[in-house]
This record gives sequence, structure tokens and C-alpha cells, in this order.
Amino acid sequence: MGFLWALIVGGIIGWLASLILGKDVPGGIIGNIIAGFVGAMIGQALFGSWGPDLGGFAVIPALLGAIILILIVSFILRAVNKK
Repeated sequence: MGFLWALIVGGIIGWLASLILGKDVPGGIIGNIIAGFVGAMIGQALFGSWGPDLGGFAVIPALLGAIILILIVSFILRAVNKK
């Protein structure tokens, strides 16, 4: 049950990050879950583990990390599509 909860929270974090930036995450729901998980790792590495904790994620650093990840991915995709 804990893994399912982590998937849901990761998806919500990825979805919120894409809403904040106004950019869609490639891959839809799966992309949001991946952005949430990878963003949580990036955010906790950069900002530590503080704030509210849901599903094993420190929500604020995870959201900040997901925003950074989506910015990087959108920059790379835009550069690739220009060629």
C-alpha cells in the first residue's frame, strides 16, 4: 500500500510542477509520476528534507526539484526539436 501511495503523491507532485510552469510533462500520467519521483530526489539532494511529508516525499523540496527537472527537460526537448 505504501508504494501505491508513493505513486499517487509522485504523480500529484509532477502534475503540480507542470501546472506551475505551464508546461506539459511528456508521457502524461507516467511522465508526471517519473517527474515527481526524480524531482523528489533532486529536491532532497539540493534542499534537504524539510516541510510536510507525504508518501515518503518531503513535499516542498520534491515540488522544487520537479520544477527544476521539468525546466531542464523542456529546455533539452526545445533544443532537440530546433535541429
